[in-house]
This record gives sequence, C-alpha cells and structure tokens, in this order.
Amino acid sequence: MSALEPVRIGIVSVSDRASAGVYADQGLPALQDWLRRALRNPLQFEARLIPDERARIAQTLIELADEAGCALVLTTGGTGPAPRDVTPEATRDVAERELPGFGEQMRQIGLRFVPTAILSRQLAVLRGRCLIINLPGQPKSIAETLEGLREPGGRVLLPGIFAAVPYCIDLIGGPYLETDPAVCAAFRPKSAQRPTCPPDR
Repeated sequence: MSALEPVRIGIVSVSDRASAGVYADQGLPALQDWLRRALRNPLQFEARLIPDERARIAQTLIELADEAGCALVLTTGGTGPAPRDVTPEATRDVAERELPGFGEQMRQIGLRFVPTAILSRQLAVLRGRCLIINLPGQPKSIAETLEGLREPGGRVLLPGIFAAVPYCIDLIGGPYLETDPAVCAAFRPKSAQRPTCPPDR
C-alpha cells in the first residue's frame, strides 16, 4: 500500500465587498471545511480573497497553477450575469483546455433548487497539471455542488462534481486523491485504482 500524497489546493473567493472588508468572506471557510471532510490526503491550502477584477483573477489563477504548484484550484463567486461577474472570463483567459461537463452538472444540481441556476456561467478548465473549477458563491451551494444530492437514507440522487475530480487529476499527472466515501465517493476505473494507507500521524 502506498501512503497518501500531500496535496496543495488553491481556493479563491472573488468578491468586491468581502475583499474590501465590507462583510466577512464565507467562501474560503466553506471550501476548506468541505475539502477537509471529503479528502483523506494531507492538505495544504493556498487561500486568496480578491475583488471582481478580470486581470487580478487571471493573475491569481496563473500564480496558483504555475508558481504555487496547486493540483486543484477552486474559485467561488463572480459567475452570474452581472457586469462585475467576470470569473469565467478570467478563467478562460488562462485555460489550455475546457471541460464543459463540469459546468453542465453544476447547473443540473442548481436547477433542483432554483430556476435561476440557468444563469450561472460556472466552468472548469485545465492549465498544465492543474484543474481549475468555478463554483457558486453560497456555502450551501458549494457543498451541494461538490457533494451532490442524496435521499434521507443516503442514496445518491444526483452526483456532485467532485466524484470526477480525483480521476481527472490522475489523467493530467497530478497526485492521487483519496476521498471519504461517506462524503463523496470518487469514481475511477478499476485499472486506475490503487490501495492507499493513511499518512503517519
């Protein structure tokens, strides 16, 4: 059995008002909380709180992917149709390839709650060995999008997007992510699965 690899994850909250101190940011704590529950790997977070400025967002994504060496970058906020919502544009500015299935599934999950989910422009892209995903802005929506929807008995009604993240990162040459199935069961083909043991404490 191989030890679980440490993983560096970039988390970016995009908000004019939160970055200016008008109110406390909720996106970064929500992302950290969910990732700590979902992943068994040792985690190191690179957290950024920035305004809704296209060049600043793009620069931050480049820094996290190219310089900080993050295998995964999750953004929250700035994906609607308002004039200041430019996170998707900034993400495309730094992208090498787009993965449209992530955005499609995120909107499907959102539509279970509100018809305005079709206004979301969330997407996912690849830059080198880094997967970058735009998530919603509300903590409850972040968890639902990542984890998916379940019946009271626990049966999965609609898979969350994170079930596909570990295998995607495998395919682009990143670390092997091990999830807690009670939170999110990652899917891999049998040929891609490998036994792991928890890190030494």
